[in-house]
Amino acid sequence: MLKKLTRLLFGKTSKVDADTTRPDAPAKPADGPGNKSSRGQRSTRQSAQPPRRHQKTSDPLDDLRKLNLDIDVTKVTVVPREQHNISRKDISPSALKVLYRLNDAGFQAFLVGGGVRDLLLGGHPKDFDISTNATPEEVRELFRNSRVIGRRFKIVHVRYGREVIEVTTFRAHHEIETEVTEGESRKHIKHLDSAHSSTGMILRDNVYGNIAEDAVRRDFTVNALYYTTNQFMMLDFVNGLPDIEQRLIRMIGDPETRYREDPVRILRAIRLAAKLDFGIEKNTEEPIPRLADLLESISSARLFDETVKLFTNGSAEKTFDLLRRYKVADYLFRPTLACLHDDNNDAVSKAIEGKLLTLALRNTDNRLAEGKSVTPAFMYAALLWPPLQDALRQSSGNRAPTLGALQECAGDVIVEQLKYTAIPKRFTAMMREIWELQLRLSPRNRRSVEIAFTHPRFRAAYDFLLLREAAGEQLNGLGDWWTRFQQVDAGAQNAMIDALQGTKAPRKRRRKPRKPESAD
Repeated sequence: MLKKLTRLLFGKTSKVDADTTRPDAPAKPADGPGNKSSRGQRSTRQSAQPPRRHQKTSDPLDDLRKLNLDIDVTKVTVVPREQHNISRKDISPSALKVLYRLNDAGFQAFLVGGGVRDLLLGGHPKDFDISTNATPEEVRELFRNSRVIGRRFKIVHVRYGREVIEVTTFRAHHEIETEVTEGESRKHIKHLDSAHSSTGMILRDNVYGNIAEDAVRRDFTVNALYYTTNQFMMLDFVNGLPDIEQRLIRMIGDPETRYREDPVRILRAIRLAAKLDFGIEKNTEEPIPRLADLLESISSARLFDETVKLFTNGSAEKTFDLLRRYKVADYLFRPTLACLHDDNNDAVSKAIEGKLLTLALRNTDNRLAEGKSVTPAFMYAALLWPPLQDALRQSSGNRAPTLGALQECAGDVIVEQLKYTAIPKRFTAMMREIWELQLRLSPRNRRSVEIAFTHPRFRAAYDFLLLREAAGEQLNGLGDWWTRFQQVDAGAQNAMIDALQGTKAPRKRRRKPRKPESAD
């Protein structure tokens, strides 16, 4: 049954040759409290050879027992290396260094989470997470280029240049007995290993266990697959492999309890479903609209980070559709949803602004697919364009908005959005510039063209202008004018500026007549 399943999922043969030798051997770490003897393990790993066809392959359970994981090996699905498609050449060298050093120090260490999932699906993960039985303090001692972060969940970030490898300690399933009320401060719980709020949200979760316990503490089955470089095998404790085959996002444990423990899991379920084009299993899906209001208990700063992840996963358009379908968007972008659903607003304006938002999200997906950068400022400028336009209509009526009116309305709209998600000032400043340039991009004379064209945010504002036109807004060919202006040489640019209606030739200074010299 196992072979049939894995062949259906990943094919019959893995890239065995790539895993026969260790690509790099980091220096042996200095002796320390966590540096247990592991010479036997090390020699086994280095001498591992691919099974030959005429040889009988070893029993996967026997290989698993060699890892000394202190678990019931009959309750885990073991996928040996010849039956999966994960190869070390597809894993970040930095992640391999961390795995090897932890193993060399006598600790268990596994690649886990989205990295394993994406490799199985033939993807190219950007982030690699590692789970180990070493405590955060022991990991910190092994890696000078690391730091322990987090209070709620202690994790270690090991940095190699710009790449960060996240290392977590195996967590245990446990009953959290300490309940913290709203009036109690963080100081009250800082000495506790575990604590939860009156609504069931976990405030502390630093009780450690083994790999089997760690698997059931993870959020979704597709994120609870472990890969080890010791025997090059993959471990599945929660039936994640069948869910990958069926393309399902399934919560581990009781979904309602798990959502209450951490409401951000609602956003993760939606993000994964959109990114992987998976469905959400019915028991995992059912509580989402009902529990969406739990997101109000999450800090606006954390929600900003999560929204950036939602819209930079390569499937921003589908993500926003799912957020609206599951009644979650209202707890992230209430000002935007209120405008798009307001019956008092002009139907044509609502349609144009809704289409602009769709096109902006699609544009974000296309840029990421092309390997281009995206900025949260542009994304939020599009998301908040409907409430900004609504505020300008109320402020200016049928008159064209002035720059002062736009600046005032922009401030009000941003302040309202900050009630739901924080937005760092460097992004709100860029949003304001993109919006203000929409007025400045209406060329009137040479000076206005020069101001707009030399502005640092011109390109972002120009792209935003094109989206407005593509959404159906009547701008009298403004996008075409600026497109041509960028394509022609300086002489043609001057001709275009001179042709603008109302352009006047620069006045020449008159010289005052020289006074006649007085006779002596």
